[in-house]
Amino acid sequence: MKTLQTTLFLFVFVPLVNSAPPVQQESLQFYEYDTDVAMGSLIQQDHEMQSKDIRKDGTNVSLDTSLRLQGDDSELNVPPTKDTNLPTCLLCVCLSGSVYCEEIDIEAVPPLPKETAYLYARFNKIKRIAVSDFADITTLRRIDFSGNRIEEIEDGAFSKLLLLEELSLAENRLLKLPVLPPKLTTFNANQNRIKSRGIKANAFKKLTNLAYLYLGHNALESVPLNLPESLRILHLQYNNITTITDDTFCKSNNTRYIRTSMDEIRMEGNPILLAKHVNAFSCLRTLPVGTYY
Repeated sequence: MKTLQTTLFLFVFVPLVNSAPPVQQESLQFYEYDTDVAMGSLIQQDHEMQSKDIRKDGTNVSLDTSLRLQGDDSELNVPPTKDTNLPTCLLCVCLSGSVYCEEIDIEAVPPLPKETAYLYARFNKIKRIAVSDFADITTLRRIDFSGNRIEEIEDGAFSKLLLLEELSLAENRLLKLPVLPPKLTTFNANQNRIKSRGIKANAFKKLTNLAYLYLGHNALESVPLNLPESLRILHLQYNNITTITDDTFCKSNNTRYIRTSMDEIRMEGNPILLAKHVNAFSCLRTLPVGTYY
């Protein structure tokens, strides 16, 4: 009987004991999975510590990089230079005999390359033109000083510019005209403060090539004398002209004289009735623009 019980016991419980390894195997598998997680966490922590060490050791590199990036951004936002101490062709634009110095706030005429033929210095803060400004520049053909603050031009400032054909002094603060070079074809002094006493009697007489003369928006009390025969366009609008003589445009002692070149005279905006001076226009092919009645 005991033998039978022992046999049954072994038959029933031994398989149960043998099944233990799978449980242990599952436990082992779980343990290994948890170990992987733990090791992954340790690796991540180690990577973070290394990153901290790298950042700690590479602080200067990071700062340099940051500063360099900030410097790049700041360079993009730097406005155009207006350093008037720069050489002319860095301050201005020099191109094939032309010099462009427009809207750069210069207060004096910059030194020019000797081959300069065209100078554009509009809308600056130039107050004075000196003889020395063009003493060595004999190749100039066109000068434009429009929109500056010019009050004074030294006598002889343009005397050596024997090739100069076009000169603009419009929108300045001139009270009188300088001596003009002999080969001028166009002269513009609109919108200044010029009075008749600021123009010499023979200022235009010898300018035998002068075709375009602009003196509008000034303070002239009379039409300039001795205008050359070459003149085609004359603008005198918005001055203080109150009188005209028979010899202003014509020749009172020559009734057959015709001023053939004159195409346009503007005199509107002056306190004068042109109808009272009919004989003054008898030699003209077209009547001046202005008030007649």
